[in-house]
Amino acid sequence: MDTGQRRQLVYVSRQPNEQLHDLLRARGWDIKFATTAREVQRAIQQDGPTGGLFDVSSGYGTHELGAFESCLTLPNVGWVATAGSGQLADRLVRRLIRDYCFDYLTVPYSGEKIVDSIGHAYGMVALGEQEFSLAGASRDEEMVGSCDAMRQLFRTIRKVANTDASVFIAGESGTGKELTARAIHERSERRKMPFIAINCGAIPHHLLQSELFGYERGAFTGANTRKIGRVEAANGGTLFLDEVGDLPLESQASLLRFLQERKIERLGGQESIPVDVRVIAATHVDLEQAMRENRFRVDLFHRLCVLRVDEPPLRARGKDIELLAHHMLERFRTDNARRLRGFSAPAIEAMYNYGWPGNVRELINRVRRAIVMAEGRLITPEDLELQSFASQRTVTLAEAREEAERHAIEAALLRHRHRLNEAAVELGISRVTLYRLMVAHGLRSPSEDRLPIERVAQG
Repeated sequence: MDTGQRRQLVYVSRQPNEQLHDLLRARGWDIKFATTAREVQRAIQQDGPTGGLFDVSSGYGTHELGAFESCLTLPNVGWVATAGSGQLADRLVRRLIRDYCFDYLTVPYSGEKIVDSIGHAYGMVALGEQEFSLAGASRDEEMVGSCDAMRQLFRTIRKVANTDASVFIAGESGTGKELTARAIHERSERRKMPFIAINCGAIPHHLLQSELFGYERGAFTGANTRKIGRVEAANGGTLFLDEVGDLPLESQASLLRFLQERKIERLGGQESIPVDVRVIAATHVDLEQAMRENRFRVDLFHRLCVLRVDEPPLRARGKDIELLAHHMLERFRTDNARRLRGFSAPAIEAMYNYGWPGNVRELINRVRRAIVMAEGRLITPEDLELQSFASQRTVTLAEAREEAERHAIEAALLRHRHRLNEAAVELGISRVTLYRLMVAHGLRSPSEDRLPIERVAQG
């Protein structure tokens, strides 16, 4: 049956199954057939999710299968494969299915089952598309996030952008304070005018005055021409003072005077020049502590901090860690000639366990390095250099049950002070079974158990 918009499916086979084709059509699939890799490339839509059925069992040779690898790497296609049981002994077939397909079935297969598998693969791809679409709705330039803290930040940006008051952005290094400043500028009435950024901590103190306010020709040795300062260059637009907490007290006084009078004097000049700029300041320094220690002027702080914006650290952003990692993988995946599929489950676990002291900047650097260094189709904790933050091994269901059983026996023995009859009654097993389980779990040695077990058997 057709329910609304039909989903796209590429069916790759030399001998398409007519019954399967009819079943897929009835389930809402718009099917395009392909025999060669070139035909697959033409059939697949570049935008939006697509389902893929790769009928390996229809007579493809090993030399032909390799040509399909570039098609199987397309991120917007959810592939399902069908293969003969004997074909799975072929290393290339195993690798293509393992690395690129969401599922596979061996012939003969149930038509209903394969249709369900294709629907699942398509759904997984569609979920990925939707996730980035939702992130895009909350994206300012390269700001990506969907957690509550980031949604609150986006709301705050929209609010403060509508005013012309000074803004102070607080947050740890690497959280994206300049991106927030640019987002405020781009949504303000000054968006068509310059956005000038200056890192106050990166400029030597003796040069900071001339960088901020400029200088006249002849103001000092080497000043052969007039230079416009950053403040004057931002006239009509926005001036972003990053790491303002690193300003020396002398420069703080000059900045305060400008904020009060909205005029500047170039170094070596006598003329007061009116300048109309909106000031956005940011720092990772605790300015309240700096004011208590007389390292930052109280009056300047109140001039800068009319409106305050707090950047959340990456470790407090939950699911955004994975969302940002995938966003960076999509952005920089061309750094690796191999087509990467994503992150392994241990890599995701490691990213959540890590504290990210360098915040988003560190995440970007680690993902970019991992893209270059990855040798497999999935990025691993080793590629991210976070192997110590991933579980050392996986636990099977049998191991989990065994551990739970051992814990229950130990707890019962402790509660009943190793009175075995009472512990066995609580556990709902016989005393003989309790002895056997204690030996199996290393809670007693066989030599210790032999005599009691024999006595129980004789009794």
